[in-house]
Amino acid sequence: MPKRKIRPIRLLLLVLLSAWLLTALYHRYKPLPEDVGRAWPVRAAEDVAVLADDTWVDQDAGDDPERHHKQAIFDEFFRLIGQADRLIVVDMFLYNDMAGATTGNLRPLSEQLTDALVARKRQRPHVRAVLITDPFNTLYGGVDAPHLQRLRNAGVEVVFTDLTRLRDSNPVWSGLWRLCCQWFGNDSDGGWLPNPTGDGKVTLRTYLSLINFKANHRKTLVVDEGDRWTGLVTSANAHDASSAHSNIALRFSGAAALDLLQSELAVAAFSGARLGDNWPTPPAARDAAGTDDEPTLRVLTEGAIRDALLAAVDEAEKGDRLDVGVFYLSHRPLVDALARARQRGVTVRLLLDPNKDAFGREKNGVPNRQVASELHAEGVAVRWCATHGEQCHTKMLLRDGRRPLLIAGSANYTRRNLDNLNLETSVALRAAADHPALAAARALFERRWSNTDGRLFSLPYAAYQDDSAWRKALYRVMEFTGWSTF
Repeated sequence: MPKRKIRPIRLLLLVLLSAWLLTALYHRYKPLPEDVGRAWPVRAAEDVAVLADDTWVDQDAGDDPERHHKQAIFDEFFRLIGQADRLIVVDMFLYNDMAGATTGNLRPLSEQLTDALVARKRQRPHVRAVLITDPFNTLYGGVDAPHLQRLRNAGVEVVFTDLTRLRDSNPVWSGLWRLCCQWFGNDSDGGWLPNPTGDGKVTLRTYLSLINFKANHRKTLVVDEGDRWTGLVTSANAHDASSAHSNIALRFSGAAALDLLQSELAVAAFSGARLGDNWPTPPAARDAAGTDDEPTLRVLTEGAIRDALLAAVDEAEKGDRLDVGVFYLSHRPLVDALARARQRGVTVRLLLDPNKDAFGREKNGVPNRQVASELHAEGVAVRWCATHGEQCHTKMLLRDGRRPLLIAGSANYTRRNLDNLNLETSVALRAAADHPALAAARALFERRWSNTDGRLFSLPYAAYQDDSAWRKALYRVMEFTGWSTF
């Protein structure tokens, strides 16, 4: 019987399919750039402070409440920039004034950060100032960014993160995009599709890049402060439409700040920036296990944040308490670990964003309401942030008990944020329960949980309870495949 010939078209389709699958697999599991996904050395915790941005309404405000704000994070951000005399390194995910329709008064954070950097360069022309940011801020080359050009004109070095060096969080699409579309670049003139963030038009290439769903999601600052180095790690963006969000930050000094600097130099290096070798380097790591009376701090990036979170939950014992406040919670190993902790007798409290507001667009509650349903059934206490157009954007885990610990920073508790896909930075602080920073974090969570002093921060679980099997299945598929914005 004669052999059947493979038709040329079938052969071509087979080759293309193989190329797509192999490309997707490689870029999902390829080696990470140097110093990405790293737990930096345990350091002595020097001059650590917790900063918070709070947003609330009055409990008796009625149907049309006025939002109130108390903000500290960017005030400290700008203070540190304004006194630097040698070096300023900023890494900021969202740094723009683009927005959908939002409610309430917005703070022009992108303009204020630009003003702060330009002013310091004018006052101290010798100061080295570097901004590392995400290409989303130009919609991947699809729009101009006048504030970034203004920084360049003032002598600030602007580095766009090379996202192609990162692993792909949406490999089904990204495997195809890397073969067919990444080579075409982009153009800020003459698009024909609506701008997804505001007025004007953008090209199809903007959308094709956008649905890779990957980012440099870090929000950090490193400066010299007198005769020491100071770092700040936060969940807050220099983004006008995000200025009403609730957020958290940790400021610290000493060797940990130089670790933070090294982590940012790694991003600049793999993004093709030649920043030179005249940078301060952290001292050699020493054996620092840390005790209750010797507070320690550790800079964590990407997958190391996941490992620290899982260890923090798994080490919690009966009588301990875990307070988790986060914008997105969907990471399956962490969800399972929280359920096991509750079964061991650990008190677990979740304060979650209801996932209903996205810069003027209404969301369907995925994934937080589905995860909340699951953990509420396990006996976990759940409350929702009482948002009014803004987002509950904090990312923190506080363990109270025999071994107090705070982990806070940029990383949401999702596959994309914790599994070495996005770039992220958080810090882990171990200290005695009465350490001022831990006391401040505890007070932050408690006022939001308990609605102190007549201020409405949160609502009971029933307010956004959602037991829909369809949306629960949707969340699991989106988390597994990467076809999601969380």
